[in-house]
Amino acid sequence: MLSEKDERKLKRMPNTENIFVKENFEKRYKDLLGDNYENFMECSLSFLTKSIRANTLKISTEEIVKRLSPKWTLTPIPWCKEGFWIEGERRDVGNLPEHVLGFIYIQESASMIPPIALDVKEGDKVLDLCAAPGSKSTQIAQYLNNTGALLCNDFLGNRLKALGMNLQRCGASNVVVTQAKGHRFKDVGIEFDKILVDAPCSGTGTIRKSLKTLKMWNPNMVKRLCAVQRELLTTAFGLLKEGGTIVYSTCTLEPEEDEGVISDFLNSNYNAKIQEIKFEGKRSPAVTEFEERKFNSGVSKCLRLWPQDNNTEGFFVAKIKKI
Repeated sequence: MLSEKDERKLKRMPNTENIFVKENFEKRYKDLLGDNYENFMECSLSFLTKSIRANTLKISTEEIVKRLSPKWTLTPIPWCKEGFWIEGERRDVGNLPEHVLGFIYIQESASMIPPIALDVKEGDKVLDLCAAPGSKSTQIAQYLNNTGALLCNDFLGNRLKALGMNLQRCGASNVVVTQAKGHRFKDVGIEFDKILVDAPCSGTGTIRKSLKTLKMWNPNMVKRLCAVQRELLTTAFGLLKEGGTIVYSTCTLEPEEDEGVISDFLNSNYNAKIQEIKFEGKRSPAVTEFEERKFNSGVSKCLRLWPQDNNTEGFFVAKIKKI
């Protein structure tokens, strides 16, 4: 449940009173959430508090706080020491000089979790398989502190433009950018210490940013995406060193795309060991069975966040080690 403080912050988006919710969407999420369904929809149809991450490749977190206060109210994000929720009289944080100079990156607070879970160390060789537009790539780059190597891949050219600009703006100098379909990203002759698979998904955790997600959602789309996600995860695992770590993440709340994909992967790979994820916030239990299907018991270690848990987007994160 949301705290009283968070409830006061929630402001309903305009023009959502008569929004159409598909009957099968409503049924599915009522089955998943029970009495919390109304709370989920209330949060999903409210404004999302903006958040930023200090880019320590260019500036210290303490210096960013000094530069932005007192015109902006910065509230630390518990799970990311460089992250802050930011509020002020304006909402155009992207027009700040600090953003243009690459001192900060505008990034949703839940989106900061996967690079933290990846536990990047200086000198690591890291692959971000679905990298654009670069929020997690630039976060990984700052944890590498421009050591080691970071390979950022994506498929669509227009997305690569944004990725390249963001990496350059943030001062990442240890990066190679490639363009390929993720599931065909094989035989590169490199084994990676860490791999992030921030998979394309149905995005049901992002309704707060994009109401069209409700209109676009359909069960067939979910099934198609699951096939892509399983292939991406399998490809990434083949590129991982023994002892290396993969983080799989989505901004969807669909069990098939989240726990279902991880369950299939664990069942098919004897040398994949699911890891606990430390998280300084409220977390919800993973979905262990859905529509008469029981998932691998390892999915209980995955991190599932509903929007109402911490007043963020909905997010799913799994951490897997190759043994």
